Amino acid sequence: MHDLLFLVHRIPFPPNKGDKVRSFHLLRHLAQHYRVWLGTFIDDPDDGRHVDEVRRFCADVYCAPLEPRRAKLWRMRGLATGEPLSLPYYRHAGLQAWIDRVVAEQRIERVLTFSSPMAQYLRCPPYDRLQRVMDFVDVDSAKWAQYADGKPWPLSWIYRRESQRLLAFERAVAQEFAASVFVTEDEAALFRRLAPEIPAERVLAVSNGVDTDYFNPEREYPNPYSAAEQVLVFTGAMDYWANVDAVDGFARTVFPDIRRAAPDSQFYIVGARPAAAVQDLADLPGVHITGTVPDVRPYIAHAAFSVAPLRIARGVQNKVLEAMAMGKAVLATSAAMEGIGASPQGGAEGILVADDPVTLAQQALALLANREETGQRGCGNRAWVLRHYDWDINLSRMAAVLE
Repeated sequence: MHDLLFLVHRIPFPPNKGDKVRSFHLLRHLAQHYRVWLGTFIDDPDDGRHVDEVRRFCADVYCAPLEPRRAKLWRMRGLATGEPLSLPYYRHAGLQAWIDRVVAEQRIERVLTFSSPMAQYLRCPPYDRLQRVMDFVDVDSAKWAQYADGKPWPLSWIYRRESQRLLAFERAVAQEFAASVFVTEDEAALFRRLAPEIPAERVLAVSNGVDTDYFNPEREYPNPYSAAEQVLVFTGAMDYWANVDAVDGFARTVFPDIRRAAPDSQFYIVGARPAAAVQDLADLPGVHITGTVPDVRPYIAHAAFSVAPLRIARGVQNKVLEAMAMGKAVLATSAAMEGIGASPQGGAEGILVADDPVTLAQQALALLANREETGQRGCGNRAWVLRHYDWDINLSRMAAVLE
């Protein structure tokens, strides 16, 4: 069995947010084919207790601590050096020393880096002799450009600068590495347009999957809601700005119209670390903020349907796929559905897409008006996910690229 160095910007367990869902399943899949040497960061002190869970997939693990406040100070050095601010944020001398030792002692020939800042550890000789594959996941530089459009100055200037500098870094990495991987064909196509100098065949998509045994509507789940509630549920990490923006817009501009027509409707926002702007939404009638929950599945299982009203989105929204796997209808914006490929015409009968507040409210009320039909449409969503989002099938392409 060959050795593989796997560098990830955040410990890939527990798989409770988008990037960690992908990195965990990548780790588990790669461990079936390689002896994996994992270098990563711990940015949440609570995640430190999961290191042993990760070790069982690896020959060795190096976890560098990431203190967000200190890392943000280091990030500001990028303003002086001219580099993307993301690079000093994830720069760690101990991790570099561990990488140098492991590559030399284990004679590593293959490397998979996950998230663009991790490529900085492998750009100098002698690493140019390695088979280096870059899993960008999303085009992060495009994400920063989206953020800039929604922020006042000076944040808009900082984010736009980050977008420009990070794109230059992404293009340089793609030139040097054997392949650049993205989570959807839409993201891969976008990068081909932004980096036309990269041969198109070296830019490819490796899709996510869904753990359909875990997200299984046939299991029994305790009901976290009262019998009188008709629940619309949103799930996700609630310190992530795109999620914060999504629930704030929905709770303030869409849900009031839903509640006026359906007074027993409730909007539950389920996810860890709710930002202050999210917590403020609890003052609105019918809006509930759960914070961290031990298991998100009961909240999905007993909801009338799931909502994904994202106005800013990149790649694949796992929250949508997980709700679909749970046999739930999903009301989403077009941004949330980009890259997933699901539509009623393609067999996912329980997908409704709208972008303006009036239509979103109308679609929500239509789903609430006929719960039996809504449930049947959700069953079609699960069948669609079973056909298209198998982790092992989709990730098998990554092993082929590494070889």
